[in-house]
Amino acid sequence: MSKHIYLHPKPFVFENGRELTDLQISYETFGKLNPDRSNVIWVCHALTANANVLDWWPGLFGTDDLFDPSDYYIICANVIGSAYSSSNPLSINPSTGHPYYLSFPEFTVKDLACAHQFLADHLEIRRINVLIGGSLGGQQALEWAASNTIAIDHLIVVGTNAVHSPWGIAFNESQRLAITTDRTFYANHPDGGAKGLKVARSMALLSYRNYTTYSNTQSENDNNKLGDYKASSYQNYQGEKLVNRYNAYSYYFLTKAMDSHNLGRGRLSIESALASISCPTLVLSVNTDLLFPPQEQQFIAQHIPNARYEEIESTYGHDGFLIETTKLTETISHFLRAEKACVPELV
Repeated sequence: MSKHIYLHPKPFVFENGRELTDLQISYETFGKLNPDRSNVIWVCHALTANANVLDWWPGLFGTDDLFDPSDYYIICANVIGSAYSSSNPLSINPSTGHPYYLSFPEFTVKDLACAHQFLADHLEIRRINVLIGGSLGGQQALEWAASNTIAIDHLIVVGTNAVHSPWGIAFNESQRLAITTDRTFYANHPDGGAKGLKVARSMALLSYRNYTTYSNTQSENDNNKLGDYKASSYQNYQGEKLVNRYNAYSYYFLTKAMDSHNLGRGRLSIESALASISCPTLVLSVNTDLLFPPQEQQFIAQHIPNARYEEIESTYGHDGFLIETTKLTETISHFLRAEKACVPELV
């Protein structure tokens, strides 16, 4: 594993016309680039993930996993706005000498994909063997593929969509309402909005899982219990867990970026944008996903000319794309071998 910082040498112009004069992208690499530079795996991460894909996608990425650093050169870059060292609302604004906070430029998924391309140019990566992402990461991967700015041999997207749904936007807006109800969010302090962020994460969990998930993991065995319920403790724990590693400002801006996702913006239509993606594509859904339901992935697969659709069965809802790595490994390896990709035999 190797951590790096890329400093973009020119002003970065966002889709809305605003600029960042000192764009910084934090990224990590795993493994080595082979002589013909054909073993690049580029991972686009989800909402609050860091660039250490071996940490948050174990079972799919790691030693003896499908994407093993001994076989591939794996790249994962933290998106603009992320709390993990890329330019974000807590970065210092050179014009004021203070953090941006809410004056940070609003950005879109298209901006995130543009930043990936700048990093690829810096790394002299001209071809990606496998571009993969789930959720917000899948949105980035689709946008990048539709931009046709780099050669992609295989595209894999999981639990994502071609345009963010009213349902998804409503969830994100409700979370932002929770954050902005916390008065400290406007205090221009790194810990501002922490209580609101805790509530927002608790709300988000309900979209990441489902009724069955909670029934299986948070049910009570004591019929006489009148408080301190497992489900209540779980929501509090998960909220605190995010607060301890993230900040409300990054979360606020990234949910807005997710809302912006629409492959049809600036193009003829969403369908034509998908149709422009020519590489072999695997579109994966989780059958119990409430946030990105399977029909959204079916739509993607219907309009990408060389796409294959597969559905993963899981009780974990949207989070199944991170948890069901054994099923993902089987499905992805079959896809890559069918496309005659260079995939090592699994032990």
